[in-house]
Amino acid sequence: MEEFVVYILYSEKFNKSYTGYTSNLIERFKSHNFLETKGYTLKFRPWTVIHVEFFKFKAEALKKEKYLKTGAGRNLLNN
Repeated sequence: MEEFVVYILYSEKFNKSYTGYTSNLIERFKSHNFLETKGYTLKFRPWTVIHVEFFKFKAEALKKEKYLKTGAGRNLLNN
């Protein structure tokens, strides 16, 4: 059964974070750090995974990702 992962990356060099979701964390992490040739995460390499949550359903993961991108979600993580 496929699992879905909500993750938060952190760039210490630039003091930036990035929240996303995927069904393959290892490949997505490689993409953010090495493979992408355009996009937001390219500018702030290197990234470190600082938070991971697993979900059985894609809808649950998307809901959590969306929440973490809100002001309330960011405050929760900062505290």
